[in-house]
Amino acid sequence: MKNFISVHDVSNINALVEKALEYKANPFKDKALGANKRIGCLFLNPSMRTRLSTQIAAQNLGMEAIIFNVGSEGWALEFEEEAIMSGNTVEHVKDAAPVMGKYFDVLAIRTFPSLKNREDDYSELYIKQFIKYAGIPVVSLESATLHPLQSLTDVITIKETFREKRKPKIVLTWAPHVKPLPQCVANSFSQWINAWGEADFVITHPEEYELDEQFTKGATITHKQNEALKDADYVYVKNWSTFNDYGKIYCNDPEWMLTQEKLKFTNNAKVMHCLPVRRNVELSDEILDSASSIVTQEASNRVWAAQAVLSEILNAK
Repeated sequence: MKNFISVHDVSNINALVEKALEYKANPFKDKALGANKRIGCLFLNPSMRTRLSTQIAAQNLGMEAIIFNVGSEGWALEFEEEAIMSGNTVEHVKDAAPVMGKYFDVLAIRTFPSLKNREDDYSELYIKQFIKYAGIPVVSLESATLHPLQSLTDVITIKETFREKRKPKIVLTWAPHVKPLPQCVANSFSQWINAWGEADFVITHPEEYELDEQFTKGATITHKQNEALKDADYVYVKNWSTFNDYGKIYCNDPEWMLTQEKLKFTNNAKVMHCLPVRRNVELSDEILDSASSIVTQEASNRVWAAQAVLSEILNAK
């Protein structure tokens, strides 16, 4: 594995999942693999689980992890080619990234969309420029359109908890929120579940909340949440803003919040969410605090997803 930006960087999803579960059973079995190597974790927006889990994963492999919050601790970066830097940006990525390539063996980057210009966000300029100029492997800790470490974690959690000898039915459902959120997690989850190909996959959302078809193609899509939930084994709850009229909230209908009453339509479904979650807006207390919720197990698996990816990259170097 050269870089880890999307599911397209993974040759065998099940093999990567198994590697992650092996690390969960024995976290330090490859503690010498990353000896005398450094990972630089650059955050262009805040993080908790992603930052901590990646740092722990690196340390489990013997790597030194260095965290750098670009916005608050460094110069404002310019990413556009041939930019006239007479504004607020101080340093161009083509100057900063090669230096980081000399400091580190792996570079992990978390960016975030503006939700103002779809063309700009979906170009993935920021992470592509780091790949172009750093000269070392780059891992996405979330980008403008995708969150691959979260999605790998989600597949790990489903594989770990599903015991039936059949395909699970997985439902991705839109949820209300107080502000517009990116499509990253929903895009990425859709991309990974479709690429995995071992589930019956349904996406449900209000009208006008369609996601980019490049990520959802292969899934069943419906605007009728209760119908989607019927016989579901897993329900993944996530808010996202509009894609076509980009970055908007049209609907904030509390009827879309998942409740115990709605779970009665499912096959005793396990409920997932990437966290953080707005309690009693996106998900009810009665769900989150019930045996149906596996959000804590899901979040804890972030370590093993990151460790499996870093292991693949280190072994390829």
